[in-house]
Amino acid sequence: MCGIAGWVDFGRDLSAERGTVRAMTETMACRGPDDSGLWIDGPVALGHRRLAVIDPEGGRQPMVDAGVAITFCGEVYNFRELRARLIGHGHRFTTRSDTEVVLRAYRQWGAAMAARLNGMYAMGIWDAGRRELLLLRDRMGVKPLYYYPLPDGVLFGSEPKAILANPRARRRLDADGLYEILDMVKTPERTVFTGMAEVRPGQLVRVGRAGISKDRYWRLTAREHHDDLPTTISTVREILADTVDRQLVADVPVCTLLSGGLDSSSVTALAARALAGPVRSFSVDFAGERFEADAVRGESDAPFVRDVVDHVGADHTEVLLDSDGLTDERVRAAVLRAADIPPAYWGDMWPSLYLLFRAVRERSTVALSGEAADELFGGYRWFRNPAAIAAATFPWLTSGSARYFGGASLLDPGLVAGLDIPGRRAEAYRAALAEAPVLPGESADERRMREITYLNLTRFLQTLLDRKDRMSMATGLEVRVPFCDHRLVEYVFNVPWRMKSFDGREKSLLRAAVADLLPLSVRERRKTPYPATQSPAYERALCDELGKLVVNGDAPVLPLLDMAKAQQVIDRPTRAVSLPYDRGGLELALWLNRWLESYQVTIDL
Repeated sequence: MCGIAGWVDFGRDLSAERGTVRAMTETMACRGPDDSGLWIDGPVALGHRRLAVIDPEGGRQPMVDAGVAITFCGEVYNFRELRARLIGHGHRFTTRSDTEVVLRAYRQWGAAMAARLNGMYAMGIWDAGRRELLLLRDRMGVKPLYYYPLPDGVLFGSEPKAILANPRARRRLDADGLYEILDMVKTPERTVFTGMAEVRPGQLVRVGRAGISKDRYWRLTAREHHDDLPTTISTVREILADTVDRQLVADVPVCTLLSGGLDSSSVTALAARALAGPVRSFSVDFAGERFEADAVRGESDAPFVRDVVDHVGADHTEVLLDSDGLTDERVRAAVLRAADIPPAYWGDMWPSLYLLFRAVRERSTVALSGEAADELFGGYRWFRNPAAIAAATFPWLTSGSARYFGGASLLDPGLVAGLDIPGRRAEAYRAALAEAPVLPGESADERRMREITYLNLTRFLQTLLDRKDRMSMATGLEVRVPFCDHRLVEYVFNVPWRMKSFDGREKSLLRAAVADLLPLSVRERRKTPYPATQSPAYERALCDELGKLVVNGDAPVLPLLDMAKAQQVIDRPTRAVSLPYDRGGLELALWLNRWLESYQVTIDL
């Protein structure tokens, strides 16, 4: 895992810009703490920060061979098979790295090699013969990749900060960007920063003298599912087991993230079977807090984590957090620096993830996570809420769920009205629905559930993958996501909903596929989200911070706020239990202020 950056300018020799390219690359030192590299040749400059996971000695980058140069972030899990095939084509390898496999795969098959890769990745490839830069991102968008078109070329990087380190990139926020912050919908290719774009999952972006062109090498498609239920269950198990086995390959310590839920427990149990020794696992909880069930979380994770640890014999570590850590100035500064945007939903989860990953990194370099199972197998409540299913919008933003993702409650009503969030959301929904694949002859109910799944995989999951990538890479930890394996996604996406929910429960298909691996308590557990602090001290600290901003009077966020509502929040009495979905507006106001101060963004609304 790494951070990549680059600059192409067809009208210049970039040799004199080494300092600028180095500055772009060094913004991502946390993503790659083990090594750095620069390569400049005429109009192209590539930068790389390396987290050494495969072949620490031989995988240095940028890597160059026969007029092709690559800066690569991520992992290719089928690199051994590809390597053998390429040797059959006459290629000779000098390293054991997957980077060299990708480089030689490009030399053999050109951009068509993308369809042969299994993994999570983002890369920039310069082809001197074609005088062309190729930007390429994995199918599910696990690894990020951004670019900023210039009059005669492009800037690109794993994170916006790499691009913003170049003085040719402007730091501006317009209405489109503010909407991206406020609404819990990931619009493909759009970013918060005006003029900056994101390579879409499964997309190729070519940059040549004639300009920029884009193409999709992968997208979800609809096809008939012919397997019966027992075969479907066994196929899911087979693919998932193979995926976990592949993703355990590393030359550094590997672990799993364990919440005691079905998804992470499945990954942990499969990892335990594949490893010769005990699997190392980590969970998170809050010290000194007495858990109280609420509308979102019905039970604590801790008892279920213990059941899994005992069942599979894991070498387990519980990471305990507290309010002081979540509000620590250094922690919140690190979170914002990693995110590049103000967190607008459940803002305490960002620092808690960061602190969890920082603790994990002390013992492991790679972690396997259960992310994406809910979107793929139908784990969220809105998959079973008739009103959400029937609504002509994103199901997680219907009345039953929208409160959990609200962040605009303290913003000036006139500002919010001017953004026309309902109109923008409706437009985004129509665009997403128009993309959703259709299977001829499918019943109306099955078609709708296919649409709901598509919306979750392409518009909701991306926000979670972004958060996990930024918080993990800020600590130099590589997080792998087995449920994002494209073979599993393609297969399960086309399983009829009646089969996915055959026993009337959430994630019926996954539950059946891993039933023999898990303790009964976990097999029967209902979906529970990532834990959030319920400490009133945390909320009080946020209110105090907002109060100081109001008293000082010069905070950049103040002109954007409804000051009467802000004062009400500041003055409200301390509550016995703090609920994350009631803190959304407060969290956003504070993160937005930090962002405006730190990033010196010009607002064009």
